[in-house]
Amino acid sequence: MITELALERVQFTCGHCWHEWSTDYDVQQYRDDQGGDWEYFSRDGVAVPSPYTPAGAVPCPRCGRRWVGRILARRRIPAAPGPADTPRENIVDAPGHRPERHGAPLLGASAHSQPQQSRPPMERAGAAATG
Repeated sequence: MITELALERVQFTCGHCWHEWSTDYDVQQYRDDQGGDWEYFSRDGVAVPSPYTPAGAVPCPRCGRRWVGRILARRRIPAAPGPADTPRENIVDAPGHRPERHGAPLLGASAHSQPQQSRPPMERAGAAATG
């Protein structure tokens, strides 16, 4: 049973070249039949390991080294059906219901403004010493 749905924006900072970037992940938390709690991560509809673990560390787009992410922001997605007063509409024509959704472009995991790039600490120290 799904216990929570969320969208999490994860920030990565490369410890080698100091490049910063962020990616959105869809996260499902669920409880299995034995009472165990699990998390399922996906990016652009593809299942991926948790970006918060070494197994899910993603490569830096600049230098290719892998780094574990940290949460930047989160939005919970209410699970249906919700309380009795939750707005909802009955789908009476399932095959014809909003057919434009099938052709809509994919909202990519990186389709948002990226973090401002800061200079590496060595570069900042050099600028301060000469400036």
